[in-house]
Amino acid sequence: VFAIVLTAFIYPIAGSWKWNGGWLDSLGFVDFAGSSIVHSVGAWAGLVGAMLLGPRIGKFVDGKPQAMPGHNMAIATLGALILWIGWYGFNPGSQLAMDQWVPYVAVTTTLAAAGGAIAATITSTLTSGKPDLTMIINGILAGLVSITAGCGNLTMVGSWVAGFIGGVIVVFSVAALDAAEIDDPVGAFSVHGVCGVWGTVVIGLWGYDIQGSEAALGLLNGGGIGQLGIQLLGAGSYAIWTLV
Repeated sequence: VFAIVLTAFIYPIAGSWKWNGGWLDSLGFVDFAGSSIVHSVGAWAGLVGAMLLGPRIGKFVDGKPQAMPGHNMAIATLGALILWIGWYGFNPGSQLAMDQWVPYVAVTTTLAAAGGAIAATITSTLTSGKPDLTMIINGILAGLVSITAGCGNLTMVGSWVAGFIGGVIVVFSVAALDAAEIDDPVGAFSVHGVCGVWGTVVIGLWGYDIQGSEAALGLLNGGGIGQLGIQLLGAGSYAIWTLV
């Protein structure tokens, strides 16, 4: 029932706001491959699901989260790498043409994933005393989600930095959800929701209209505050719509 409601009702309506010439598209909202439209919509829905279901038995004892490690970290790592490969269909495929921008999008996607992995490795080492493989996996995915909206609108350096910041954010977001006693077994909301919003907003900070006029869109590179406001409006609209 959850899947039917999400895929038949919530997602198609929200997706049409941008990808079918809807009201967000007319405002100039940028979400190339779906940081908000795909990832944050699924994440907000998942957050509601996790809150409705409640935590697994034994996850919280006297208000403190207990580690419930996965049974096979090698397979979990392989799954993350398969997802990374899948992203080369997801992001470059969203160009909807086999032109010179497809390899560009593939490279920005790769750089962000690498940045996320590096950042999560460093951050988890600083916060827990040793590199945490589950966080590194989530760091890769956080970097990928962070570039999904801007893979056609960020420079090479901007893409890596966006992914790197996503990799830092995801570590603290996982801890924040645990502190709120919301049981998210694989950190899905932190990866797809929090980094989905970040990936949407970053275009308003240092994005460019790379495939068009090459004009700066971001606040920090001379594009003004307008695009940032539109990106925030879009990310907020997807959150409110899906949560309700």
